[in-house]
Amino acid sequence: MALSDLGLDLQRLPAPLPIWRALVARDVWSTVARTIAAGGGRLVSVWGVDRRASGNGMAACAAFAVFEGLVWLELRQGDETPRFPDLSGAFPCAGRMQRAMADLSGLPAEGSLDDRPWLDHGLWSGGPSPLRHESQPQAAAAGTLPADYPFVRVEGDGVHEIAVGPVHAGIIEPGHFRFSVVGEKVLRLEERLGYTHKGIERRFTELAPQDAHRLAGRVSGDSTVAYAWAYCMALESAWRCEIPVRAVWLRALMLERERVANHLGDLGALGNDAALAFGLAQFSRLREDWQRRSLEAFGHRFMMDAVVPGGVAIDLAPPMLDRLRQQCDDIEQDVRALKAVYDEHAGLQDRFLATGRVTPQLAAQLGLTGLAGRASGQVADLRCDHAWAPYDRFAVAMATHRNGDVAARVTMRFEETFESLRLIRAMCSGLPDGAVRADLQPPAAAAASMGAGWVEGWRGEVFVALEIGSDGRIVRCHCHDPSWQNWPVLEHAVIGNIVPDFPLINKSFNLSYSGHDL
Repeated sequence: MALSDLGLDLQRLPAPLPIWRALVARDVWSTVARTIAAGGGRLVSVWGVDRRASGNGMAACAAFAVFEGLVWLELRQGDETPRFPDLSGAFPCAGRMQRAMADLSGLPAEGSLDDRPWLDHGLWSGGPSPLRHESQPQAAAAGTLPADYPFVRVEGDGVHEIAVGPVHAGIIEPGHFRFSVVGEKVLRLEERLGYTHKGIERRFTELAPQDAHRLAGRVSGDSTVAYAWAYCMALESAWRCEIPVRAVWLRALMLERERVANHLGDLGALGNDAALAFGLAQFSRLREDWQRRSLEAFGHRFMMDAVVPGGVAIDLAPPMLDRLRQQCDDIEQDVRALKAVYDEHAGLQDRFLATGRVTPQLAAQLGLTGLAGRASGQVADLRCDHAWAPYDRFAVAMATHRNGDVAARVTMRFEETFESLRLIRAMCSGLPDGAVRADLQPPAAAAASMGAGWVEGWRGEVFVALEIGSDGRIVRCHCHDPSWQNWPVLEHAVIGNIVPDFPLINKSFNLSYSGHDL
């Protein structure tokens, strides 16, 4: 499918990656979605915008990934009750995004088969949605929260329910999982999320555009570099700012360090969930060494606030670049030795193989994305598909598998770790000279502006859509985490497995609660 097949008046945004935007009518909204789905495209995100404060009404927006890049569609709403045509028929992953859009922006999907609240746990019911122009903070009614949620019931001989969460045994974020089981075999899993909703998208509208990167970097702490880069890319796109080449390379170096840190942590936790405490001990040691070096180099273990509008906040001297490069050599030697242990450990492989399998066909149907998608044969990685600077210099090798089980997702982490270590070494060796930050200024003419950021984080693609009003204030900043696509797939991955394997399957996806709940 080519962009010309969509029949749209597309306007290219000035972003490092190919991103287009177009206004559409109601009938075109649905037609384009079906055309993109039939052509193998993906739904990235759905969100609503309220511009009534400036007299421009409300709008429904959707972002699609196609072969040529990303297409951002906008469907403006009239004065009648705002609604937009349901997208879940073409893209099943749209269901929860649309339910969240109804909760947050008061824009329900017309024709949707599931209109249950998703992020709203009863606080906003009966009042204006929190992202509506007229919304004001509301006091919680005593004894009414959280509101009852109508889970789907499974009935039959021997069927019973197991409720897990939202409070868990470990120090992890809250989420509720309702299992319907016979014996120990899972017949159905239904999730209930939203417990970590923090009002982030509303908070964006209260911040100056130059300051909001710090909030973006806290949407999901383990992906702080990816979110901060996506936000800064959107702002730099909206304000037509070119950033120094050295700054772009340093951003990519941090992004790959973030990827390695998370993969090291997950590999240890997956070994531990399969009763190999040795794996947890060794990978925890490696991750700790890795994050301590990040603290030395960038001033923060997670590299928070190191990516800033116009570039980066910290430059690296040659001695530190040498130390980062040397650490990659040391870490790789240890990780290769541990991979051999994992591959040859019969008990570990017995737990990993064929557990939590998502077939390539199911992955494509449900929109599984990122690392988990590539483990199920979904060939998509922005660093390869739309290689922007500096990735266009390195010929990034995309790791993919087709088994779609825990073992495949573990192997993906090993292979991506090795590739990221190679990239970091190359970036440290070839880092260009020059400034690390450009002066970022709003346009001289008082006019509304829009921009988008699209970055391949360690879980998958992180997307930020930013709209700034003519007064220089943020009208809407929408942040999208790949966990939105992948949480529903987890429900399918556990079907037919035993309940004790759920922690292992869940960890092999390692999805974000905070990035999803916003």
